[in-house]
Amino acid sequence: MRLATYNVEWFNRLFSDAGELIDDDTWSGRWDITKAQQTAAVGAVFKAMNADAIMIIEAPDHSPHRESKTALETFAERFDLRANKALIGFANHTQQEIALLYDPTVLTATHAPGASQDAPRFDGSFDMDIDIDANPDPIVWSKPPLEVDVQTTSGAKLHLIGVHAKSKAPHGAANEAEAMRISIENRRKQLAQCIWLRRRVEDLQAKDAALIVMGDFNDGPGLDEYEKLFGRSGVEIVLGEGDSAKLYDPHARMALGRRIGALPATARFKKRDGPYLQALLDYVMVSEAIRRKNPHWQIWHPFDHPECYENVPLREALLTASDHFPVTLDIDL
Repeated sequence: MRLATYNVEWFNRLFSDAGELIDDDTWSGRWDITKAQQTAAVGAVFKAMNADAIMIIEAPDHSPHRESKTALETFAERFDLRANKALIGFANHTQQEIALLYDPTVLTATHAPGASQDAPRFDGSFDMDIDIDANPDPIVWSKPPLEVDVQTTSGAKLHLIGVHAKSKAPHGAANEAEAMRISIENRRKQLAQCIWLRRRVEDLQAKDAALIVMGDFNDGPGLDEYEKLFGRSGVEIVLGEGDSAKLYDPHARMALGRRIGALPATARFKKRDGPYLQALLDYVMVSEAIRRKNPHWQIWHPFDHPECYENVPLREALLTASDHFPVTLDIDL
């Protein structure tokens, strides 16, 4: 079985309110790329992955005027994908949903939000004092994680959590001082979200669940200077610390073990007048019950993965489709 996580930048802009693909020469949300070009590229990447289930980050909007499920299933039909049935959880107001696109002949998928005394449902509020004023602050997810119970046709059971953690970028800052204030505030919120997620992970690990946490964390070991201020990244919190039961991701392990040298990357950004920058933002973290089955991870990086680089149409599709690249997990269940 192949599972994937993929952040498709501005996927929503490729669809009309009726869920139809806008396959024309108007500009997409990506710089200097038309909707037709991005649509073809995203379709080519999905087709090449041929995954049984894809956790889509920044999936099309679900609102009173649009349906993410309709858009994704229209997309799957257009490109004749095996994964042709869509599931979303708690819709949000950012036009960037978290959705699962899956092959219904291979598995069934059900939205399965959970909660405990220590970890409320992800569409709720989590109280935590993040500004050290002795008053709890209500933490909410702008994009509530998607929890999914999966059962394969062979009878195997999995619990997936799709994540799109808060960006730490200081959007809207008018000057350097304001940028620093917003960055620190966003870092506190992002860490609080990850603590909330970690508590939910611990609830599931106590039941020895076959658990996979996957998605875009907008964070990682050593990613920015504010990590020194707070001592750790959100990714480290979710993976587990101390004597707690750990989650595992080999790319996170590499990043945690190095201060210098080559590191994996799942995203590639270009500043308007600057160079390309790379970062490890997307993860597929697994519980020990999954790790015992010897899964194989792969980042579909167009320059780092030889098969992606040597396949020129796929390489170009990966560069055109999104500023993130898919991460796949192959596992024998």
